[in-house]
Amino acid sequence: MPCFVYNGLALFFILEKYVSEIEIFYKILRYLYVKFIHINNKITAMKQKQKENSINRRKFLRMTAVAGAGAAFFPKDMNASAISLPTNPSSQEQNDEMPVRTLGHTGLQIPILSMGVMRADNPSVLRAAYNSGIKHFDTAHGYQNGKNEEMVGNFFEGKPRDSYIIGTKVKFDYPLKDNFETEFEEMVDTSLKRLKMDFVDIFYIHAVKDVETMSDERVVAAVKKIKESGKARFIGLSTHAHKPELLDTAVKLGIYDVVLLSYNFKLDNLDETNAAVKRAAEAGIGLVAMKTMAGGVEGADGKKKINAQACLKWVWKNEYITTIIPGFTNYDELDECLAAVKSPELNEEENKYLASLRNKEMLFCQQCGKCSEQCPEKLPIPDMMRAYMYTYGYKYAQLSKETLAELKLPENICSSCNNGCKVSCPSGFNVGEKIAAIKPVMDIPEVFLT
Repeated sequence: MPCFVYNGLALFFILEKYVSEIEIFYKILRYLYVKFIHINNKITAMKQKQKENSINRRKFLRMTAVAGAGAAFFPKDMNASAISLPTNPSSQEQNDEMPVRTLGHTGLQIPILSMGVMRADNPSVLRAAYNSGIKHFDTAHGYQNGKNEEMVGNFFEGKPRDSYIIGTKVKFDYPLKDNFETEFEEMVDTSLKRLKMDFVDIFYIHAVKDVETMSDERVVAAVKKIKESGKARFIGLSTHAHKPELLDTAVKLGIYDVVLLSYNFKLDNLDETNAAVKRAAEAGIGLVAMKTMAGGVEGADGKKKINAQACLKWVWKNEYITTIIPGFTNYDELDECLAAVKSPELNEEENKYLASLRNKEMLFCQQCGKCSEQCPEKLPIPDMMRAYMYTYGYKYAQLSKETLAELKLPENICSSCNNGCKVSCPSGFNVGEKIAAIKPVMDIPEVFLT
């Protein structure tokens, strides 16, 4: 029996205690549909990978195997820095060649390629990235319900502290709760415990949407305390909002050292964003880019992977962006990123390729918020579209469910729109269809998600 059918039957018995038989049957069908789409997408991606794969996995397997096997023969109390292990020649060469930029007034020297650990669950990929010369690793308190930070902590335990740069993030509700300060500090302490570190290099307030949040006196006081207490060397904010005014406010406030922003060739307000990026960089703020691959796929159907190298090179054109944190999860994707570093200049063919996608509907939401203004229920549609991208672009339904859970959506969303969705998206998204496609993820138990 196929595993997704088995999981569907398991879900049937779980739900039987709580809902009617009709509801059970309906939810099972929705669950099986999402699983079918997920498996079909994986098969499509595997077929494409077989056609296009020019990657030598063995070099990474040798690299990680040598390091792992070698460790077993050394006493636990031996200083790791005194051990000279064999290295993969191509890894050492990559380390020597990877360009480095300075992260604003922090003075941190960071290679232009870093790693977003968000979706990774295999420490061997983390090891391969580290051995390849990548130095900066980005995680967050909420990723994989804390398991992501734990994996990072376990991997870096015992390694020289100056050989890596860790960034993590904490998210909180706004308007602030009465006990915000206590909860905030507890989350920071929990993250440090998971990471097995006394401090992180960069601590971000996570997913800032507006100027009010980052400017709030209580928020400012809380992040200052984190830095002054030595729990973070530098503080910053992350944002998916594509709002240049957030960068300008960071300059005005003068307390945020780093901004992690969504930045790619699909941005509608690119000129305004580039101008704000320049102002922030000139003020000494370090800039890190995420969502650089605009959803990871070429079209709205999510079937064909985007040219990752072209996307990375496009971002590197901007000298004010210090580094990029692509979320690779396997050796193939890592190798593609490393190949881009070897030749970081966009060529004519890659320029034409990106130009052909510029006005094409993809899975990347502009986060403009015009949809929420039109919605009778005032749903947080931009965040829901981001969750849709995680499922059908990233092929990572677990992150989608985590994102949707954080939104605290009502149980019967869209119930007031009996005659169809009234939202008209400037980017051409069929919002009603996308919400209908993402809703089943909310009902699937986390144990069944991948």
